[in-house]
Parts: sequence; structure tokens; C-alpha cells
Amino acid sequence: MISIVRYNKNEEQNLIKKLEERGNLEYGDIQKTVEDILADVRKNKDEALFKYTEKFDGVKLDKDSIKVTEKEIEEAFENVDKDLVRVMEKAAERIADYHRKQLRNSWLEPNENGEMLGQLFRPLEKVGVYVPGGKAAYPSSVLMNIIPAKVAGVPKIIMTTPPNREGKLNPATVAAAKIAGIDEIYKVGGAQAVAALAFGTESIPKADKIVGPGNIFVALAKRAVYGYVSIDSIAGPSEILVLADEKANPVYIAADLLSQAEHDELASAILITTSEELAKKVQAEIEKQTAVLERKDIINKSIDNYGGIFIVDDIDTAVELSNKIAPEHMEVCIDDPFSLLPKIKNAGAVFLGNYTPEPMGDYMAGPNHVLPTNGTARFFSPLNVDDYIKKTSLISFSQSGMKALGNDVIKFAQAEGLTAHANSIRVRM
Repeated sequence: MISIVRYNKNEEQNLIKKLEERGNLEYGDIQKTVEDILADVRKNKDEALFKYTEKFDGVKLDKDSIKVTEKEIEEAFENVDKDLVRVMEKAAERIADYHRKQLRNSWLEPNENGEMLGQLFRPLEKVGVYVPGGKAAYPSSVLMNIIPAKVAGVPKIIMTTPPNREGKLNPATVAAAKIAGIDEIYKVGGAQAVAALAFGTESIPKADKIVGPGNIFVALAKRAVYGYVSIDSIAGPSEILVLADEKANPVYIAADLLSQAEHDELASAILITTSEELAKKVQAEIEKQTAVLERKDIINKSIDNYGGIFIVDDIDTAVELSNKIAPEHMEVCIDDPFSLLPKIKNAGAVFLGNYTPEPMGDYMAGPNHVLPTNGTARFFSPLNVDDYIKKTSLISFSQSGMKALGNDVIKFAQAEGLTAHANSIRVRM
């Protein structure tokens, strides 16, 4: 049963410590395995890639079968429910429309002193998108990772995802990738896929950036190759925080908390409310709804270990606690939710009002559902077009403009003991 506690500083510290522990990525044995796979693929390329695919996925591939063909893509579409295809196409349009609003233009601004300063915005050349395999398929994540790259203008977007033992991919995953505008799909997963995207092999080209979720092997591999390539982030367990007053609907709130608790046993579902009566109703409703849900075993472990209902004295205290937690998803279920926006500092996505449940953002709203987790909303943003853009500074000085600042530059350079820097200016003065 989800616990109800009255908020105090000790409870706050205990909660934040418990949530932070979920982000532990120190796995000695797994880390060593990942490092060995990365080194092997970097050195032996396709040979190692095919070896690990056979070992971990039970399927023998070669350079002729690792890449998904147009015929296989057509077959995937035929095996996907037509209504699901329609829904994915509708979602893709909304996601693309939202992300187009994030595009920025390059600029160059002259002034009367003979200076011109500006910035170039250019898409990355190649992006690798990792998509998990296994029994679960998440076509929504495929759309969310590929479409912003497409909107940004990335010329080549590559997807890797592990095959089943027949060498096939999940049809919904393939269909979503095609709808999103993928260029190439490869049947490979795990740390070996990350290595291929980071270093390149005979079959898979090296990417400039790797995005997408994965298991602990994928997470550790992405962390290890950061610097050779860029990555989006290391995704942690899912989390939701609901802030509610006495007018909120306990049935809705319970359903929303459970929608995240079902992800995995490390998921966090927290309610912060000013109403003890609401807290008790939500507690009872969680018990009632959980009993009929398919993933109740996972939900119960998540709720028991990382769930909680906190009763606070006022809404300001609730927002203060939320900002310290910095949740991935934050629902604001109070009478005037927009009134709190100026006070909300740290959250991956904010869902305002009783009819804006978190799953709307997961699938159809349009904003990206790849969000900062485990408190990183304090300094990270949702996946967006800028993640697929590189920026270049533009600087131009006329002779007079250079001379106007030259002595200042010389002074700076000399203060740092960089006399050759100073001399580069002095010879022009």
C-alpha cells in the first residue's frame, strides 16, 4: 500500500536520497563486459558485431542480412494494425509541428565599429537512434527520437534495434521508423550496437550522436563512448509527481500515478497534496485500481519502494518540494494550475489541469516524451531540435575594429602569460 506521511524536512531528505539511489550506474561485472564488447567491436568491427549478435540474440547475421531491406519494411507495414498506423501518422504530424517551432535561423550582425558577430546553426551529419527490442515495443519512442532529427535537417539517421531469433524486427517499431523518416535500419542491439554507432564498422557507419533508451548494457555503453560521439543522456527510471488540492479527482490521480508505476520496479509515483482527505481517497483508489491491472506485481513493488503521498500545509511548500525532486513528469491538479507556472523551476514536462494526464504527453500531445529523469531536470531539458544541431560562432573585424580592442586583448593575454597571443595582436597594431 502506498504510504501517507505528513511532510517535514527529515521525510524530504529521506525521499530525495531514496530517489537518487535509483540512478546508480556502478555495476562492476556488467561494466567490464560492456568495456570488453566496445573494445572488441572497435578493433574487429563487423566480425565482433556478428559474433555478439549470435551470442546474445541467437541469430546469425552477415553483411548482407544485417540491414533491413525495403521489402522487410513493406512486410512490417502489412503486419501492423491499420488503425495503429493511422494513429502513429497523426502523432508524427503533431510531434513534427511542435518541434518545427524550435528551429532557429543563423544570424550575422554588423555594427558601426567594423565588427560582425554571428552564429551558424547546422544539423549534425549522422545520428544513430537506438531502439530496444525484446517483448515490449515502443513505437512512440521511435517517433520521438527520429522526428526532431528530421526537423533539424540531419541528412542521415540510422536506427539499430535487436532482432528476434528468426532475424525479424518488431513490425510496429519498423513502421514507426518509416513514418518518422528513417534512412537506414540495422538488426543489432546491446552494447555492440552502441559500439558500432560510436566507432563504425564495415556495415554500419559511425554516427556523430547516439540517442535512444536501452537496458543497463546500453546505458553503460553510451556513457563509455561519450566523447568519441555525443549522446542524449543516460535515461533513468520513469517518475511522476502530482501536485493536487482538495478539489482534485482522486480517481484521476490514482490512475495517473499507476500509469508510471507500471513501467518498472524502480519507477517513482508521488503525490503532494494539501488535503488529508484527498490523500486517503487516492490511497484507497490505488489499491482498487491496481487489483485489476495486468502489471500489478511491478506496480506494487514500485509503489512500495518509491511511491508516496505527502501532505503539506500549503501549495507553496508543495512546489518547493517538487522543485527539489525535479521530476520527469509533473502534473498540476489544482483549481488554477497556470498560476503556479512562475514558481515551477525544475520539471521535465508540466501537465496542467485535471484533463491533461501524463500519457497524453507520451503519445499524442506533440512535445517530446524523452525527458530528464532522476533529478536531472535541474539542468537537463527534454530531447529537442537543438540536440541535433551544432552551433558555430562567426567573428569578423575590420582593421579599425581590431585596433579598437587590440590593447585590451594584449592586456588580457599578458595577464595570462600568453605572450604569443599578445604578439598576434601587436603585429597588427
